[in-house]
Amino acid sequence: MGNHSDGSPNHSGTVATAGQNEVEKFQDPGLPPHRLRLADTDPVAAKRAERQVAILFGISVIGTLVFLVAYFAIDLGDDTSIATIRTQNLLLGLGTAFAMLGIGTGIVHWAKALMPDHEVSEERHAIRTEDDRQAAVRIVDDIIEETGIKRRPLIRNTLLGAVALAPLPALAIFGDLGPRPDDKLAHTMWAPEGGKLKRLTRDPDGTPIKASDVTIGSAFHVIPEGLNELHEGKLNEKAKAVVLLMRLDPNSLNPSPGRENWGYNGIVAYSKICTHVGCPVALYEQQTHHLLCPCHQSTFDLTQECKVIFGPASRPLPQLPIAVDAEGYLVATSDFKEPVGPSYWERDEHERLINS
Repeated sequence: MGNHSDGSPNHSGTVATAGQNEVEKFQDPGLPPHRLRLADTDPVAAKRAERQVAILFGISVIGTLVFLVAYFAIDLGDDTSIATIRTQNLLLGLGTAFAMLGIGTGIVHWAKALMPDHEVSEERHAIRTEDDRQAAVRIVDDIIEETGIKRRPLIRNTLLGAVALAPLPALAIFGDLGPRPDDKLAHTMWAPEGGKLKRLTRDPDGTPIKASDVTIGSAFHVIPEGLNELHEGKLNEKAKAVVLLMRLDPNSLNPSPGRENWGYNGIVAYSKICTHVGCPVALYEQQTHHLLCPCHQSTFDLTQECKVIFGPASRPLPQLPIAVDAEGYLVATSDFKEPVGPSYWERDEHERLINS
């Protein structure tokens, strides 16, 4: 083994020690020799690369136009078929992909094929004096000059066109968000109309449900009376109003003060919309009286007013107050006392409004 304690510049095991100021710890390897690209030496190759960059920017423009045509030309009405919706989604996705891909690959190819690729190292220093500011301005001017954008109008014009059209799909999507919902999320179709209480009906046929139809251990998927007669906004109203109806032994229920009359002889109704992210709570375990959301396994205890006992949901399922009318049919005595579904910005305000 070599003697490392006596290292010097003349030995292969040189180690810098105190007092050997002339010895460097690491030698600067320097930069490798610069290799010219084909576009640097051949004007024909440079022109070809310029056309390739312009074509990529042109692809971006075409992608944006495809998106806009698919968005505005394909009309989605109430009778629109699934095939039409899939076609529009396909064109929207392809248009957005080519719009972004064209700009990205065009800029990368421009930088690799045409912009100067010399490696330069420079000490970093603070810009404070006017001379330093002028030097910074000159650096920016040099960068612009090196890009060649001034002497390559084809690239410049296609880039400007692609960049100008690229935000249009986003603007179209933002414009389709529609008006503010205001307090629409706080109310459902269960609210009485003209003093008439809404009957609970089976989903999806809309058949009214009698209390005698609901046996212990059974579960019904329920929608409000009149929902199937809607011509506009039916799905939105159903998404807020769907309910699970179940019957338990009345002795197993533990209603809180003020909720003793929200059920009828062990029959209770709760919102089907999970308070986590809005998935449908469609699984009822008869033996444990648990409701399970299949999306993220939030579990609600029916005997404790659908309190969350497992999973990411943070609030119990809202309960729908119900009673029986003179003909024996189950009816909702009021709307939900709190907004259904997951959290949103105005939820607390809407809950105070409902209970005021």
